[in-house]
Amino acid sequence: MSRIPTPATIADAPEKSRPLLEAVAKQMGSVPNLFRLVSTSPHALEGYLGMSGALGKGALPAATRERIAIAIAEVNGCDYCLSAHAYLGKTFAKLDDAEITANRNGASNDPKADAAVRFAANVARLRGHVSDADLSTVRAAGYTDAQVIEIVQHVALNTWTNYVNEVFKTVVDFPVVGARKAA
Repeated sequence: MSRIPTPATIADAPEKSRPLLEAVAKQMGSVPNLFRLVSTSPHALEGYLGMSGALGKGALPAATRERIAIAIAEVNGCDYCLSAHAYLGKTFAKLDDAEITANRNGASNDPKADAAVRFAANVARLRGHVSDADLSTVRAAGYTDAQVIEIVQHVALNTWTNYVNEVFKTVVDFPVVGARKAA
């Protein structure tokens, strides 16, 4: 059970959040609990959707974004995000079970994506204090400086959703995947 009330419907959300939630419903076909919970603060919801939307137009492929989200959810021990991104990764990014397992381990079976996921997991585990070698490795895999910035921003955005879900104990509304103990 969530630690704060989650609006049950779009109509139950604060008035300023309703158009944002309607846009989520149009895009996703439903409004997952995370979005309804965050809608308690229309400004937080606007910020989340703004950053997420901007990154969705970025240079990283959708599958790599999902891989990073899975890795960060595992690092932070967030069942909600791990469940959501495992579902989204399978359903929309067409990641298979072996790939999701690799992502949970902070890696990927795809050589280029592996560099991004490993770098992202290191950023999360080391709280940004990565080495010159870490940065060189992700660049050597073909990522530009702009893409590396996007990787770091994905880590930050996913960490934020992980923290929101853990602080407020958002009820998981995806097929449940349990995270291992947080790093």
